[in-house]
Amino acid sequence: MVKVENLTKYYGLKQALDKISFTVNKGEVMGFLGPNGAGKSTAMKIITGFLSPTEGAVKVDGLDVVEDSLEVRKRIGYLPEHPPLYLEMTVKSYLEFNAQIKGVERKKVKDSVDRVIETCGLEKYYKIHCRALSKGYRQRVGIAQAMIHDPMVLILDEPTIGLDPIQIVEIRELIKTFGGEHTVILSTHILPEVDMTCEKVIIINDGKIVVQDSTANLRARIPNADHLFVEVRGDATQLQSKIENINGVSSISEVKKNLDTTTYTIVSEDSVDIRPEIARTVINENLELLELKNTSMTLEEVFINVTMT
Repeated sequence: MVKVENLTKYYGLKQALDKISFTVNKGEVMGFLGPNGAGKSTAMKIITGFLSPTEGAVKVDGLDVVEDSLEVRKRIGYLPEHPPLYLEMTVKSYLEFNAQIKGVERKKVKDSVDRVIETCGLEKYYKIHCRALSKGYRQRVGIAQAMIHDPMVLILDEPTIGLDPIQIVEIRELIKTFGGEHTVILSTHILPEVDMTCEKVIIINDGKIVVQDSTANLRARIPNADHLFVEVRGDATQLQSKIENINGVSSISEVKKNLDTTTYTIVSEDSVDIRPEIARTVINENLELLELKNTSMTLEEVFINVTMT
């Protein structure tokens, strides 16, 4: 559905993108990540037709974003970081206006507005002026305007930035419903958001793609991405040195020490299950084993690993 090939962009002498290539298939929800200045906003602006590439090509539904710009824009719904609302308009009139300028047939405008109002949970607010909406509902209206012409592709730039925790959950749940019917590219700095909403992730750094994969496969590609969390009660003075001598243990670090409990993170060699030996060692030291569990590297840790190495 969206195919990017050797995309390169220069601003004067500064290179913002360096021959990046990726494909987002129909119905996929893809997270587009990168530190500030990595080039992801530039890439999204080229995909949406706001910028022209220096080299390379972007195709949406087989159409080139430069040669067939108008047709491509008909197929894309775009939510910028700050929703482009007209604050003096009601939600309903704003969405009707957007439907008209995006080419929705006059006889279908009402049905299109009703559809996005229901999808985005705006039934109680369609008569309210945009200026009176909370930030969370302004985001909903921004998403509604992006969907008003029923585009094949939705591009959402930081859709939950600045929202409170409840609003974040609501917008995430809304985005999840888009997969399957729409192809979604989601730009965000909130990494758990990718875990919760996206099937695929692309990480860009210094204008280059450093990783593109599913979030699960991404963790699996990082050495020692899985580790053990161990919590014990009692005098654990000798425990760390004992565990260090267990075959298969790569490293152990003390995470937290309270009055009578101690927690550790233990990294094992690949494909070695050290849990039984850890448990025996704890018991042999006359300690109470309060918790022993596998934990996966968080997406934040993976992000740092691939962008800082």
